[in-house]
Amino acid sequence: MNNNELLKSQIGPKLVTVGKLSRTFAIQRFSECKYEITPEQFTILAVLMENDGMYQRQIANITLKDRPNITRLLNILEKSEFIERKPDTSKRKIYKIFITEKGREIYKKVVPTVLGIWQESITGLSEEELNVCLKALDIFRKNLEEKVNIQV
Repeated sequence: MNNNELLKSQIGPKLVTVGKLSRTFAIQRFSECKYEITPEQFTILAVLMENDGMYQRQIANITLKDRPNITRLLNILEKSEFIERKPDTSKRKIYKIFITEKGREIYKKVVPTVLGIWQESITGLSEEELNVCLKALDIFRKNLEEKVNIQV
């Protein structure tokens, strides 16, 4: 693809638009279901379900959230008793974040809705088209991660 075609393809704006629409759709669906958490908070619970007992900085890196935002989200989740902070025994003033049983329950309750959102998002794509799309997005991410220095 030449530079003119690349500009006309609007890859960046298309990715941003899909991301914003996806986020808005998830917020609307969570609201309709009257969940006690937001999609953003769900993302943190999902990270902890995969690897419980992480440091705040690790969660921030995975979710690409800056320090103030991740602190705010963790405070809300802790206040709702979905997570708990436990001091790291080897480091002073550093806490590990753990998902609570209540957090696991809300996660399990919300998963079917999240899967439904994703299913609705890919309607009309064949499995092959979806796999090509996911592979392309993985390549975009890898290329950009190598060039971006994110400070959390």
